[in-house]
Amino acid sequence: MTRLEKFGILKNDYLHIMILKKIIIALTILFSISIFAQKQARIIEDFNKNWDFKLGDYPEAINTSFNTSDWRTVQLPHDWSIEGSFDKDSKTKQAQGFLPAGKGWYRKVFTVPAGWKNKSVSIEFDGVFKNSEVFINGHSLGMRPNGYISFGYEVSKHINFGKENTIAVKVDNDAQPNSRWYTGSGIYRNVRLVATNKLHVAKWGTYVTTPEVSAEKSKIHLEVTVDNDNDTAKEFKLVTSVLNADNIEVASFTSTEKIAAKTSEKKIHNLTLNQPKLWSTDDPYLYKVVTKIYEKSKLLDNYETPLGFRFFSFDAEKGFSLNGKSTKILGVCLHHDNGALGAVENIHAVKRKLVLLKEMGANAIRMSHNPHSLEMMQLCDEMGFIVQDEAFDVWKKKKVTNDYHKDWDAWHKQDLEDFIRRDRNHPSVMMWSIGNEIREQFDSTGIAITRELAQIVKSLDTTRPVTSALTENVIAKNFIYQSGALDLLGFNYKHEDYKDFPERFKGQKILASESVSALETRGHYDSPDGIKAWPSKDGAPFDGNADWTVSAYDQVKSYWGATHEENWKTIKKLDFMAGTFIWTGFDYIGEPDPYPYPARSSYFGIIDLAGLPKDVYYMYQSEWTTNPVLHIFPHWNWKSGQEVDVWAYYNNADEVELFLNGKSLGKKAKQNDDLHISWRVKFEPGTLKAISRKEGKVVLEKEIHTAGEASKIDLKADKTTIKNDTYDLVYVTVSIVDKDGNLLPNANDLINFEVTGGGKLVGVDNGYQANLDSFKANSCKLFNGKCIVIIQSNGRKENIQLKAKTGVLQASVIEVKVQ
Repeated sequence: MTRLEKFGILKNDYLHIMILKKIIIALTILFSISIFAQKQARIIEDFNKNWDFKLGDYPEAINTSFNTSDWRTVQLPHDWSIEGSFDKDSKTKQAQGFLPAGKGWYRKVFTVPAGWKNKSVSIEFDGVFKNSEVFINGHSLGMRPNGYISFGYEVSKHINFGKENTIAVKVDNDAQPNSRWYTGSGIYRNVRLVATNKLHVAKWGTYVTTPEVSAEKSKIHLEVTVDNDNDTAKEFKLVTSVLNADNIEVASFTSTEKIAAKTSEKKIHNLTLNQPKLWSTDDPYLYKVVTKIYEKSKLLDNYETPLGFRFFSFDAEKGFSLNGKSTKILGVCLHHDNGALGAVENIHAVKRKLVLLKEMGANAIRMSHNPHSLEMMQLCDEMGFIVQDEAFDVWKKKKVTNDYHKDWDAWHKQDLEDFIRRDRNHPSVMMWSIGNEIREQFDSTGIAITRELAQIVKSLDTTRPVTSALTENVIAKNFIYQSGALDLLGFNYKHEDYKDFPERFKGQKILASESVSALETRGHYDSPDGIKAWPSKDGAPFDGNADWTVSAYDQVKSYWGATHEENWKTIKKLDFMAGTFIWTGFDYIGEPDPYPYPARSSYFGIIDLAGLPKDVYYMYQSEWTTNPVLHIFPHWNWKSGQEVDVWAYYNNADEVELFLNGKSLGKKAKQNDDLHISWRVKFEPGTLKAISRKEGKVVLEKEIHTAGEASKIDLKADKTTIKNDTYDLVYVTVSIVDKDGNLLPNANDLINFEVTGGGKLVGVDNGYQANLDSFKANSCKLFNGKCIVIIQSNGRKENIQLKAKTGVLQASVIEVKVQ
């Protein structure tokens, strides 16, 4: 008996099994090839790596024979300004943080497969600051002055398929000053090479809306712009599939279409989905629309569009509602920089910011004052932020010498159209802002321009209100308002006037588009002596601090602004106010009001430039979330007998009791519209303890200990594992602690860093607004006890080790795993 017969398998059965096995393998291979072919219908290649860069002007770099042996190799996104030194005499001035600008060139040699010869090939730039000109094999593809606009070029006719090609990009950020905040310089956002078949969906070629939305049933309206680059007319099948978050198809529609040669045409699909899951700030459920083009049975294109089902409204009396639920917009304004990374866009850096804001209770972001990155928009969709998407900071009238006013006439229409087309499918976007504090609001030219811009927006999207951030709330003086073209009025500052708006602006929907501008330095505490403005008016002298700090007690503001508490007390009482956008969520590089050099970054943030929360963060957390909060401050290392004001932010409790070394200092509760409570305590070393209670039951306990002598360097990473993709980041917070693990709040030691393995150091910072050390140094001084190190994957499959050492203490090491 054979081995097969032992198991009851005859020879012929065995042959049948083997044949069946081969058929299954063959079918599996065919299926895999089919899936691969579908993915290859639209090829999107990361085009960020292996660029050569040099600062200066090199017009001959467009030539394929140009020698770049003395250039350095960089990976995009790249910002050369952040690599520079702070210079009091820099042309960028205080507004841009005294960092360099200038001109620079990027160059890359690459090969396009011969198999792409019959495809349409384009290159896409998410953002280049600024005045870019792109060349392929010596041919200029075009120029783009606006540094925040995404753009692309069709390059097929200039490509040598199957051979080497040279791309060169000139970036000219030399004319300064050109901004009121830090811009960065270079190709600071992502770049892609895209190859499609000749018949394909156009760039930003889909527009999906939901004309009717409810939890029971929603209608979907899809407009698809199809490009036919062929020399002949085509008949094709257009397939729309709606996929849920689990990639399961929940709705579909198919049509047969025709298109003439060398044309673009818009095609319409209408679908219905029963019982859609709605997108909200608490549960941002996302679908996607997949658009496929077939010629006979061959898949030619596969294009994805985000989709979220939600309905919202602004009301003159009730404010804002989302999915029928009254919702206060609890927002922050953000500039585009990523702290020590500069303008370099990195999805991991953006996500870290948004996680901190979400945990604080924020549900909205105002993209100040320019289009932000694709990564920011995608994360707002995924994480549940309402977005006010903003296009311009200036129109025809300038704010600084070389700003966008010089490009307005030639470029504003195309820039605005491209901005809307790129972002109109994001469910997070609920407002289009056509300007911030525009000078034309003060003269009659503002009427015509406002109407023109609003018309451009509505020609491309009618589903969202058009707004503008206004500073003038006297109707006779505000010509942007007089245009009648705004659907939603945004007002910056002057919170004390809000109560009069329903009478002054009858029937109008109103939002605080920018508010607060309070000033604080993390971890620095001056004894509170009442609310004050630094300065009291523009140009007035003020009694600031010699070390360029501002107290972290919420008691110092700009002359045009308010404290955090003043603003929020006003907003929360007024139902007609749709919400507020705090200036700002994070400190940002540049605009270091109220101080001159050496101050080089802002004081406005709820969170400092290093991403370390200031104390007021917890005021918002106590007000904007339902999670239990008890935060007491300041630290507890003072001079013996010194009187210290101890503040507490809390919620979900009736009262807080404070203890010093076990002795009760009394119970306190917020009265009326109070947002914090406080005790004046004579310092003695030991333990400060707070207990919050509700109906006599303990809700939370918090302790602060007097720190002893330095014992070790403490390293805390925000993640334990990163990918070896050359993009992933890990942020490590560095501090010095005593033998019991208590933070030394006044430590300012210089910490030296060494990174080995699968990572590289790409930034350091301590949040101090007047720190003139390089963001790219291998060392950083602690400021008020802390600093951060940013490590990026270098592509190697080795675990990362960060060693931190100072002259006094034993070195500390932390390891991060690399996938």
